[in-house]
Amino acid sequence: MQRQAAVAGQFYPGTREQLRTALSELVPSVPEKRLALGIVAPHAGYVYSGAIAGTVYGRIVIPPTVLIIGPNHHGAGAAAALYPEGEWLTPLGPITINPRLTALLQQYVPFVELDSSAHRFEHSLEVQIPFIQYLRSDATIAALCLGHGDFDAVQEIGKGIAAAIRSYGGEVLIVASSDMTHYESADSARRKDEQALARILAFDPEGLLKICRSERITMCGVVPAAVMLVASRELGAAQAELTAYGNSGGITGDNSQVVGYAAVSVW
Repeated sequence: MQRQAAVAGQFYPGTREQLRTALSELVPSVPEKRLALGIVAPHAGYVYSGAIAGTVYGRIVIPPTVLIIGPNHHGAGAAAALYPEGEWLTPLGPITINPRLTALLQQYVPFVELDSSAHRFEHSLEVQIPFIQYLRSDATIAALCLGHGDFDAVQEIGKGIAAAIRSYGGEVLIVASSDMTHYESADSARRKDEQALARILAFDPEGLLKICRSERITMCGVVPAAVMLVASRELGAAQAELTAYGNSGGITGDNSQVVGYAAVSVW
């Protein structure tokens, strides 16, 4: 099965040469990179959030296998949709779905279903892939698209992912794809996002879900981020770092209605 690029030429450049040029400008050259267990990276158009995503990607080692977890913006398909075997296309070429990790995720993670329909038009996972390809051309991926869920479900999924990765036996980076507060003033977005990010940096996935609910923080990838935290903690992660924060107003000049973006690494 081959998943065609859905947002090439929209969220990121549509040709190989243009995309490689853009990525070379977005990803900093860092001499000493860290091996991370998980990251949070934004998924807006590269003109808005690409530099923030590039900041975290440029500071970590990309292992041979990456699990990308994104929110389901369209509501299509299964609530926990794991992409079947095959490959995804971007202007940089195909990236292979790792069949062994995908099979282990299906075996260990509750609620997941093999389902390509949830992924067909979903941009949150796709926009991460060129960063991975640019930094490690031989990487393979597994792709999980998640709907809403309570903490019990998040914890079960996160622990299942950790069990699958332990069984896999190799290094796996978990990428949680998320933007932060949507369509509020820059000051309001920052205040809310600081509350959510404090829970992420404290390795408090339950608190992250609660604060987003109680304070109406429109962090679209809150479930993927919480799942990543559970899984990373199960795998031994104990530290987290905010590598970048910003919002769309920094690009548009309009701070009255912004979307917030953050990049976090955990290890």
